[in-house]
Amino acid sequence: MADPIAVNPQHYRLVFENDRVRVLEYSDGPGDRTGTHSHPDSVMVTLSAFTRRLRAGGREVDVELPAGQARWLDAQEHSGTNTGSTPTHCLFIELKEPRRETVRADGQHRPATQASRLGPAGS
Repeated sequence: MADPIAVNPQHYRLVFENDRVRVLEYSDGPGDRTGTHSHPDSVMVTLSAFTRRLRAGGREVDVELPAGQARWLDAQEHSGTNTGSTPTHCLFIELKEPRRETVRADGQHRPATQASRLGPAGS
């Protein structure tokens, strides 16, 4: 996994860390880009409204979020660009515990794997 702080030290700052979570603060300005980095399962809290384009594996998704939102972010690797006219400012609460496998309705086990969703989940 490519650590966001190592790849993009100008945008990410470590706020808090213990054996269960790591909290990162992210900030950038209009037109700023990030190199490819990864996040484990996380909660993202928006401190400002922003518009971004995320890229991963040949896919792109545009994300527009208001300030004051808390959104789930499946584990993922991506790069991004601030495509709006305002700075991006948010917190990532990264979970260190691995995702547990789940049992489907038919009794089959599904292993814990990285999700295919790019960007944050809806509210």
